[in-house]
Amino acid sequence: MLWLLFLTLSGLGGSVPLFPDPGSGRPQGGIAGTHDAPTGRWPWQVSLRRYNKGLELWQHVCGGSLIHHQWVLTAAHCTQREDLEAGGFRVQVGRMRLYDHDKPTNVTQVIRHPEFNQSLSAEGGADIALLKLEAPVTLSEHINLVTLPPASLKVPERKMCWVTGWGYIRLGAPLPPPYQLQEVTVPIVENRVCNQLYQNSSNSFGEIIKDDMLCAGSEGQDSCQGDSGGPLVCSWNCTWVQVGIVSWGDICGHRDFPGVYARVMSYISWIRQYVPPSPGS
Repeated sequence: MLWLLFLTLSGLGGSVPLFPDPGSGRPQGGIAGTHDAPTGRWPWQVSLRRYNKGLELWQHVCGGSLIHHQWVLTAAHCTQREDLEAGGFRVQVGRMRLYDHDKPTNVTQVIRHPEFNQSLSAEGGADIALLKLEAPVTLSEHINLVTLPPASLKVPERKMCWVTGWGYIRLGAPLPPPYQLQEVTVPIVENRVCNQLYQNSSNSFGEIIKDDMLCAGSEGQDSCQGDSGGPLVCSWNCTWVQVGIVSWGDICGHRDFPGVYARVMSYISWIRQYVPPSPGS
């Protein structure tokens, strides 16, 4: 079963709770291979929230990245609920732990890529969306922007990159309190190889991994449900560059199912239609 298409959003037909009850801590370091991120290492990481009436809080549903003082990059499938538009979301910036001194920012505009197909969801491609914040955020040691790549950037196979988020630490195991941001290093998997792996599992001969997708991960090193929308970043010339957006996959941390990401390089011109380059970039 695809690990993020609806399971990331409780109430969309999935029965898996987003997080365990407080106090029911579970051991960390599962097959997804994550560990606590050091404070300040990933200052562009944000948490996308939706209001949970039962819990009376703005609950984490997906990740995202700050690409401009007033714009967040995330996955389109994180925003695809037809009954939820901009007013149904908030964004929390600058926090390593979920629900720790929260002051979520209002979202005033949600822009999904026009080629994103809601019925196909992430597997259909174009799984990318922009969120405009109500007001520009103030940059600091803990809040900063990630660099976008040039459209021409080619990410070599086996390059080691990093993915971050507050998702499950292994299949079926939500991140326990205190909900510390997790990080894991993942190798890039060439699209042809990735496509073959997914074809083998589905007995399909069609194109599963599309040109606008990017694969990364290995056995025990992967993103997982709840990480959707978050950034995959690689280091180039001493700069962290976002090359992917957590999109979809099968069985977290399985050697035959690398995580699948929206390829940011494929959408730079679309992003620039809405998001101006930040001063100094």
